Amino acid sequence: MNNMTDNQTINLQRRNALKVGGGLGLLALFGSLGLVGNVMAESDRKAFAAKSMDEALTAMGVIIPENSDAIKLTVPEIAENGAVVPVTVISTLANVEQISIFVDKNPNVLAASFTIPQGTESMVTTRVKMGQTANVIALVKAGGKFYRVAREVKVTAGGCGG
Repeated sequence: MNNMTDNQTINLQRRNALKVGGGLGLLALFGSLGLVGNVMAESDRKAFAAKSMDEALTAMGVIIPENSDAIKLTVPEIAENGAVVPVTVISTLANVEQISIFVDKNPNVLAASFTIPQGTESMVTTRVKMGQTANVIALVKAGGKFYRVAREVKVTAGGCGG
C-alpha cells in the first residue's frame, strides 16, 4: 500500500522535473560558455605568456588604458613574503566585464584575470607572487573600454623563481 498522498506525489514529480530541467539548463549554459571560452582562449594564453606589459596589453586588445579613480586597488606597501601578496580590486565603473592584475617586473606580467558576469559585484580578491619590488596594476574593462590604477609594493623576500 502506498502511503503517499496525491499532493506528495505531485510535489515529488515536480521536484524531479525541476532537477532534470535545471540540469539541462546548466548543461546548455556551460556549452554556450565553452564555445565563447574557446574563442577567447588563444588571446588569454598569449596574455598570460607575455613577458612585458606592452606584449600582454596587446594580446588583450588594449591600446591605451585610462587612469581611473573609480578603481580601488588594495595591496600592502611592504610585502614581507613575495610568495603571497594579497590583492583586492573594487570598481565602481558601470558595466564591468573583466578585472586583470599585472605585476610589471614578474617573469610573466599578467598574474590573474577574471571575467565579471553582468549584474554581479565588481570585486576580486586574490594573492599573487612577486619576485621583487614592483608595480601592481589593476586593469578593468568596462563598457568596452579599459581603465587602470597602479600601486608599488616593496618586497622584502621574493616569491618568484627566475
